[in-house]
Amino acid sequence: MGWDQDALRAQFCHALSEMYKSEVPLYGDLVDLVWKADAEAINASQKQGTAVIDPDEILPSRNRVERHGAIRLGTAYELSTIRRMFAIMGMFPVGYYDLSAAGFPMHATAFRPWTKKALSKNPFRVFTTVLRMELLTEKTRDLAQRALRQRNIFTDRLVALIELAEKQGQLSPTDCREFIVEGLETFRWHSRATVTMEEYQILKAEHPLIADVVSFPSCHINHLTPRTIDIDLVQKMMQEHGMPAKERIEGPPPRQCPILLRQTSFKAFEETVYFRNTHGNFVKGSHTARFGEVEQRGCALTRKGRQLYDRILSRANIESTGRGVSASEYDSLLVNHFMEFPDDMAQLQSRQLAYFCYHLTPHGQESPGLDLQGGNMTLKQLLENKIVEYEPITYEDFLPLSAGGIFNSNLGSTSQSKQLVMEAEADLDGFQRMLGTSIMDEFHLYAQIQENSLECCRRELGLDMILE
Repeated sequence: MGWDQDALRAQFCHALSEMYKSEVPLYGDLVDLVWKADAEAINASQKQGTAVIDPDEILPSRNRVERHGAIRLGTAYELSTIRRMFAIMGMFPVGYYDLSAAGFPMHATAFRPWTKKALSKNPFRVFTTVLRMELLTEKTRDLAQRALRQRNIFTDRLVALIELAEKQGQLSPTDCREFIVEGLETFRWHSRATVTMEEYQILKAEHPLIADVVSFPSCHINHLTPRTIDIDLVQKMMQEHGMPAKERIEGPPPRQCPILLRQTSFKAFEETVYFRNTHGNFVKGSHTARFGEVEQRGCALTRKGRQLYDRILSRANIESTGRGVSASEYDSLLVNHFMEFPDDMAQLQSRQLAYFCYHLTPHGQESPGLDLQGGNMTLKQLLENKIVEYEPITYEDFLPLSAGGIFNSNLGSTSQSKQLVMEAEADLDGFQRMLGTSIMDEFHLYAQIQENSLECCRRELGLDMILE
């Protein structure tokens, strides 16, 4: 391959972040606030008196540059072309998300790097949702299809560069710079709608997200998300700074050993949009969709861990609905229910609830003196004898219900098509047909990273096998 995918991804992510800062100044304020919160959290934990510690000196380099974006698409052509575009930056579809479960006529995947090495260089990921036309009422579907047929969210030059990369396996530094400039146009905000005010109102009445997908000439980024090490502190600081923060943090409650993902956001703001009227003139209106989000990532759960997580969350939600609890009561309810989920790394490891990376301890590196050549040992023995140690693998994906909660806090009331959406079933096959490829299972990727780390330990120790 004649270009550095990791470098291109990092440059694109930075350019996108700068563009979004200019479009949504509050996002720039949020990035600054996250840096301050991380600095405060690190200094509080270090307790080193007057010596102020710069978080950039302590945290992994990926922490500062890490972003996830979110886009919404309307057609199979848009989805398959965005897949080809992201592939050039080393980003591939991972996981399938059925958003009808959260009340949206959409389903999704996340484009992201696959390997541990690529993730450590730049973990840019884009949560990509696509409209499910079969879940729209007939009138809205006809209008949506007509509007989407008339737009092209990719410049001709971008498509030419994608084809060049695919056919020749070659992009020059000049091509890469051009790819970034042209690619940004796909995600840029446009204040002129492609539909009339009346059409916009029809789409919005059915579901605000349908209007957001269909009414504009691009698939504008609707949020970019920095990562923090203390989301509770960020939430508090957002409120203190007068940002319109959500009432509560989505995801699991605070823990000693964070799991999966916790997210919060400031609510979507109203933006001026110009719509054509029946005389072809532009009239002033407004649209609400773009918001600022922040996340704290924990460790990736195994299927067994995820089943326990989903069971606990489901029980908490059933109880809260039954009792009609407030946001603050829900948080304490969640804490009580989650006491069932071990909050200790050793238990998460021994009960196989989370994924880990294994490596040799300094003691293990003296393996010739340990006389381990050949034979088998169990992982438990290696850990008990302090030959091998582990660290949790970071969760790189999304929580559909968590995302749903954030979207819902940014929407008005839903529509007459709610019945269609709530009765829908997941459609992974249909999504993969639109995508033009199969989606990688995220559990498989985490298991692969874990197995690779154990295989390295086995080779370094000269063992025939490490038994589970």
